[in-house]
Amino acid sequence: MKSSASSPAEVQLDKVIFSYGEGVFSFDVTCRAGHVTAIMGPSGSGKSTLLNLVAGFEKPASGHILIGNRNVTHDSPARRPVSMVFQENNLFAHLNVEQNVGLGRSPSLRLTKADHAAIIDALARTGLEAKNKRLPGELSGGERQRVALARVLVRERPVLLLDEPFASLGPALREDMLDLVAALQKERAMTVLFVTHQPEDAQRISHDMIFIETGHVVAQGPVQDFFSKAGPEAFQRYIGTQQAG
Repeated sequence: MKSSASSPAEVQLDKVIFSYGEGVFSFDVTCRAGHVTAIMGPSGSGKSTLLNLVAGFEKPASGHILIGNRNVTHDSPARRPVSMVFQENNLFAHLNVEQNVGLGRSPSLRLTKADHAAIIDALARTGLEAKNKRLPGELSGGERQRVALARVLVRERPVLLLDEPFASLGPALREDMLDLVAALQKERAMTVLFVTHQPEDAQRISHDMIFIETGHVVAQGPVQDFFSKAGPEAFQRYIGTQQAG
């Protein structure tokens, strides 16, 4: 099922300044519509802060946030055309798989026939149709993240934010989930911003990359450029440290 609501949406942080304690974050960057952009950088550099600003969970002190040329700087998270998947997947333990997915259509779970059809389709796309009545506690970590992705699909938002959702999974399962994200992104023409610490994950599914240090974007561009011998010095230094560690 292709979403009628989906049309590629550019994400722009226009001279955005955000302060948190003694830290000051400054983002001036554009993520291409309908592409996957990996966001990398050392711990505490501001990767999750950037996502939270786009999602509306944090408010900038100055600057503007635009999604699909619409200024959403002062919009609440619920009003933004964005879905987000966290590392802890945010499932309700007392609701089964089908109900957790249904929350993406209606927080009260008052679902129409069209809603139920969308849920069935999303469960099929994520390989969960046989587990629709199970509770989250009866699922593996990978299956719980599939539920979170299914909920994204029924929300039909053009922008997907991923904050290291597969970090706790083993390598093989993480690759399966990345491939599923890539397939869904291509099918729905979603704009995906993807925080990761794993260079190989960025290489696997991303078109572009943003590299952040100390609250600033220090490099951005096509992902293959980062992994060339002439790649940004800050990124080369970072992956060298990662590999040495």
